[in-house]
Amino acid sequence: MGEYAGYVFTGDDLLFDDNYDYSNSSIGYEETCCAGNVCDQDRSMEFAAVFIPVLYSVALVLGLLGNGLVLAVLWKKKRTWSVTDTFILHLALADVLLLFTLPFWAVEASRGWIFGTALCKITGAVFKINFYCGIFLLACISVDRYVSIIHAVQMYSRKKPWVVQASCLAVWFICCLLSIPDWLYLSSSYDPRRDKTECVPLYPVPQGNWRSGFRWLYHILGFLLPAAVMVLCYTRILLRLCRGSQNLQKQRAMRVIVALVIAFFISWTPYNLTLMADTLQTNNSSASGNASCDTLTTLDISLTITSSLGYLHCCINPVLYAFVGVKFRQQLVEMLKVLHCPLKSRMATLSRRSSMWSETGDTTNTSAF
Repeated sequence: MGEYAGYVFTGDDLLFDDNYDYSNSSIGYEETCCAGNVCDQDRSMEFAAVFIPVLYSVALVLGLLGNGLVLAVLWKKKRTWSVTDTFILHLALADVLLLFTLPFWAVEASRGWIFGTALCKITGAVFKINFYCGIFLLACISVDRYVSIIHAVQMYSRKKPWVVQASCLAVWFICCLLSIPDWLYLSSSYDPRRDKTECVPLYPVPQGNWRSGFRWLYHILGFLLPAAVMVLCYTRILLRLCRGSQNLQKQRAMRVIVALVIAFFISWTPYNLTLMADTLQTNNSSASGNASCDTLTTLDISLTITSSLGYLHCCINPVLYAFVGVKFRQQLVEMLKVLHCPLKSRMATLSRRSSMWSETGDTTNTSAF
């Protein structure tokens, strides 16, 4: 699978060019293996052609439904947004925009990239922007809650709502900067080894060095740094709540915190560990040229599975950051009443259960979730 077919960072981003000397290439996958034969990738391609379209279709439907409800509720109460509401708004927008790119990668996995280079650059850059933006916003939410709960300090004043909007726009700007390589290097290119056209980056020579550099940039900014921020913030919050009185509201707040952290790591840790293993394997293969075809195929399939499961985090976000909120459910019940939805009685029952940050104290700086 190509690097942007569902954003799997495999070694298949080598683009075949009649004017390029492949004998001096530094990327591991184009090295010969298995007694001098080029590795057969039919197994990984056949698996991706079935697995990715199915899973991405499920993610698209569930993600658009969940995030759409979040956006609808936020729009209805736009005059009373809190800081957390604003972050969740941008998070939902990022998830929706990311989900809109999944059909393109699903088509690429099954039929190849048929949309041309221009749409390849646009789709890849949009995916990269919203992928980073979603993760960075999760880190911003954790920092805001950490400062509010641990230090009882409001980072953002209600009298100046533009400050939190400016912070979110700064996140979007940083993510746009991180997408510059996609605008520069993404291209629709035919790979004769795989007999299909793919949307992949064509880096300057030596491609291996550029590819490794961008991979480690992703490892650090796309996982390690935000993960460290979330763990630090939520660990301190949990310790603070544990030292306080163990009432029902705080116990439920602790469960929410644990759910946030666990969901993030369950979604993204397998992919990042597999990607790091692939990065190390590729570097070792470039140096020694002794990578086995079975190893490379296993890594290809593992990256397809773990990356696809990671993108389901877009579907989990609405549940974790909104659906467990009492006031969100109350707003949703009101909307269902207008639509005369038969589920309103069930939702009304759920809305009476106390379970979220707004009930742990005013210092949480949350009004709707």
